[in-house]
Amino acid sequence: MIEASISAVPGLVVSFLVLGALLVLLTVSVARYRNKPWRLPAALALYIAGILSVTLLPGNGGLEAAQCDVGAPLHLFTSASSLLNIALFAPGAFLGVLTLRRPMTVAAAFVCLSGTVELIQATTHVGRSCSLSDVVANATGSVLGACLGALWCSVRRTPALRPGRDVLWGVSLLVLGCALFVTLLHTRIDTVDIVAKDDARKQRTDTAVQANEWLGKAATATFGMGTEITSSSVEEVGKRLKVTAETNRGVIAGWWPDRQLESAWSKNNHGDDGNSGPEAAAAAAERFARTWFPDDVVDSDDVVDSKRHVRTLGEGSGRAYLVTYRRYKDGVLMPMRLDITVTTAKRIIGFNARTVADPDLPTVTVDERKARELAHKASGRPTESTMLLAQQVSGTWRPVWLIGAGSKDIAIDAATGQRIVSR
Repeated sequence: MIEASISAVPGLVVSFLVLGALLVLLTVSVARYRNKPWRLPAALALYIAGILSVTLLPGNGGLEAAQCDVGAPLHLFTSASSLLNIALFAPGAFLGVLTLRRPMTVAAAFVCLSGTVELIQATTHVGRSCSLSDVVANATGSVLGACLGALWCSVRRTPALRPGRDVLWGVSLLVLGCALFVTLLHTRIDTVDIVAKDDARKQRTDTAVQANEWLGKAATATFGMGTEITSSSVEEVGKRLKVTAETNRGVIAGWWPDRQLESAWSKNNHGDDGNSGPEAAAAAAERFARTWFPDDVVDSDDVVDSKRHVRTLGEGSGRAYLVTYRRYKDGVLMPMRLDITVTTAKRIIGFNARTVADPDLPTVTVDERKARELAHKASGRPTESTMLLAQQVSGTWRPVWLIGAGSKDIAIDAATGQRIVSR
């Protein structure tokens, strides 16, 4: 609230002088008309003019009109802005108590003044930011100032006038003011939580940095030393982030915060003139997989429980090897997948991974022979290939027989024997 006015001192001084002169003149005139002392009321009027000048001077706030920051005041006594707001309202409440000798009413009035100022800032185009933290800071200053004023009056043996009525008026004014403030805040103003947004933005930035660091290490392990990230992108998918990095040697993607790599492919995807055979290529893929895909390769006892298969791609010295990992549980192919492509120089040029925990499946009651019979009955054609795998059906993992029958596959639930028809 205050910081926006500090950089505009000339305008602030002029506004204060004009408004202060008007309020003081009006206050002195009323006091003399009623034969009352005028010095303290004039000082109070001058201070209120200062508050209004500081808080309502046009500025360049960070929020649009009809918006208010309702973030929790977490740094009330540590933020410089909050401390300035406390200091702004405390002297005014102190002068108000010395003038009226009604501390509860004065404290409530200054709290209402603070809320009014914030609502004006939110509903007008003065370029000021409405903030719940400012209201709390101003209210804190008002209460402190009123308490100091009451203590001063007590020391000077000028106690509060009609304390019972003061409490009644103060509580009534505070309740009415708070009700109006909350009502207008929720009906006429868009509330935003700047603190939460800033924290979320910082968290996203920190998360992106951490994800890029992790993906950079994975890229170096995949493509070799000298790999550098040239650009990256982050996509939110549910509660996870899919991070993709373009490097000087290829593209790599993975999931954060799971730290699960998904795919990579080298720009130099041609074979090398090496002399490594399938076994050496499989060993290179194994070392890489144990580092970056341990859950897909080994179990808790560090024993290889995924079946590894090596297939040759191409011919001659420029050939490559596709090393695949698949895991079976009770004869059912699990959804986990890992394919690593290695050259004859044991250079990894790419991989594709699907890291999924082994689902709990119903017991298989339909054997291959029975599945073939059911598929033949459903299609009217002779059956060919068969595969038993874990598959999601309506969001639930089931053991499924895939039976090749002519140009289409017939899916049979291996637990119930029912045909699964895709929609």
